[in-house]
Parts: sequence; C-alpha cells; structure tokens
Amino acid sequence: MKKILMICAVVLGFAFTASAQDNQKAEFKFNEEKHDFGKIPQGTPVTTVFEFTNIGKEPLILTEVRPTCGCTIADYTKTPVKSGDKGVIKITYNAAVASAFNKTIVVKSNAVTPEKYLNIIGEVIAKPASSK
Repeated sequence: MKKILMICAVVLGFAFTASAQDNQKAEFKFNEEKHDFGKIPQGTPVTTVFEFTNIGKEPLILTEVRPTCGCTIADYTKTPVKSGDKGVIKITYNAAVASAFNKTIVVKSNAVTPEKYLNIIGEVIAKPASSK
C-alpha cells in the first residue's frame, strides 16, 4: 500500500512540475486573430497588422510566419518579445483576383501553444470595365 501511495505521489509531483513549467513559457495574446477587410477593389493590395502581447514569463520567439498562399506576404517581429511586451505580424494581401477570399497564416513559436493560425477574409470587387 505504501508503494502505491509513493508511486502516486511521484506521478502527481511530476504532473505539477510539468504544468508549472508550462506557466513559465512564453504565450501569445492577440488583439484579434481574424481580420475582415470587407470589400476591396481589385488590383489594390491591402495590409493589416496583428498585434500581440507576450503574457508568458519567457521571451517569445517567432520561428516562422507562413502564409498559405503566394498572394499573401508576412512581415513580423524578428527579435525576442519579452514578457509583457508587444510584437506585430504585418500581413499584406495582393487583391489581384476578383472573388471572396479566406486566407490562413501559420505562426510558429516557442509559446505554450507553439502553432497559431491567423485569418484574413474579404471580397475583392472587380474593376469596372473601361469604355473606349
């Protein structure tokens, strides 16, 4: 019986230690994770900035910010973001094709949640045909 209690205590100790370490890691808190551009004119690139705060204890390091299509460009804070500080992810969408769009940006980091997904949506409106 004592052996079982000792094993349970050791397992619980490891579980608490692991969860306490997660609380020490970096973590995102975004102002928004989805941005709606609404209706935008064809041929006019549009940009939005996703701002985040590191609410964890360790510095937050973005290792990759990857749009899922070639029509979207990402620029982001490349230096470690200290606890309580802010960083940005700037997304530019090239509105070349007239249609609705829903694009995903994959953000990889050293955070408790190592992979986050940001979304941009909207509708590109065709330019009116020019008359000659």
